[in-house]
Amino acid sequence: QVRLVQSGGGLVQAGGSLRLSCAASGMNFRLFTMGWYLQAPGKERELVASITGSGNTNYTDSVKGRFTIFRDNVRNTVSLNMNSLQPDDTGVYYCHTIYKGRRFWGQGTQVTVSS
Repeated sequence: QVRLVQSGGGLVQAGGSLRLSCAASGMNFRLFTMGWYLQAPGKERELVASITGSGNTNYTDSVKGRFTIFRDNVRNTVSLNMNSLQPDDTGVYYCHTIYKGRRFWGQGTQVTVSS
């Protein structure tokens, strides 16, 4: 059974930085794309960044140049470095993958950016 366990997040002032991490188990991690989603208050969950097994990355426009997604295929982790955080980055962040046709989510991590 795939399991995604998140860590990191918290409260930070605008302009600050945070790191989110996600440890995966129950899957051949290096073969699968991993992503980070944000569910902002009152909004639907949206993809923020993704990384393929070989390391190709993709970002939503609002975070380009501020966020960096990276993975460690030995430790089976994927992380998101978030710099120059803004109040609009506030919400619950979820680690995500699709494995054998099923979506799997981490437990969610609250990030709050105060202005």
